[in-house]
Amino acid sequence: MSTVADACVPTRREWIGNGCSTLGKFGRKFVHATGAIFVFLLLWQLAPYIGLINPIIIPVPTTILQKMIQLILSGELETNIAVSLGRVLVGFFIALAVALPLGFLLGGWFKSFETAVNPLLQVVSQANPFTLFPVFITLLGIGELSKISIIFWVCQWPVLFNTVTGIMNVDPAIVKMARSVGIGKWQMFKKVLLPAAMPSVFTGIRMSAVFAFFMLIGAEMIGASSGLGYMILQAQATFQMPKMWVGIVTVAFLGILFNWILLQVEKKFSGWKEELVI
Repeated sequence: MSTVADACVPTRREWIGNGCSTLGKFGRKFVHATGAIFVFLLLWQLAPYIGLINPIIIPVPTTILQKMIQLILSGELETNIAVSLGRVLVGFFIALAVALPLGFLLGGWFKSFETAVNPLLQVVSQANPFTLFPVFITLLGIGELSKISIIFWVCQWPVLFNTVTGIMNVDPAIVKMARSVGIGKWQMFKKVLLPAAMPSVFTGIRMSAVFAFFMLIGAEMIGASSGLGYMILQAQATFQMPKMWVGIVTVAFLGILFNWILLQVEKKFSGWKEELVI
């Protein structure tokens, strides 16, 4: 005789059905997210056979993968990745340490000063970082300091400007409401300004991460003896195309991974923000 408790327990068929439904949804989501990548790789693999690309200049994915495995087994790829990541992370986090506090101050407490210095900051930030290489090398030499400094230079501006914009675009009605209940300046910043500005701040942080990897290659192609940029340049100079493409693919993958990590951090700090569903 079945009881009420038994009726509430899912049957084996229901467990299997729910599991298959979950797997089906995951499978559809996975295919939807990666389908274009697989199609692109397949077309890339077949392109030499139909005369679209020269496999000597642009190796197919399987050739690049084979070369990547060789470089991993020899330890060369891991060494260059570690060197490049060290430069990126140091320059990136120094930029955050400088630009975030400055952006909050200019956007929140020194708006008049921000209005006065904003034209100067805009002009300075537009300077092409590649044209500044000689300046950094002249002042700091060709060692690690110049490479980290140029990465810091390009990373700080998106964080600074997006932080200022995020703070200044907070809804004034929310600020007035907080003031009406007697909230202090620190609580105003912590409970009102910071959460409201967080999406804009993280947009700037993710842009800075893209610029960091973009600038890394240029920095490592000048006066470096290790790193992914150096590996790419040396492979190109000696016409080792598969090795060069391994470096290019690795930099792209690291950039994607870094951006994904930042997105997860953003979700943690901006959990209140609802995603738009159409």
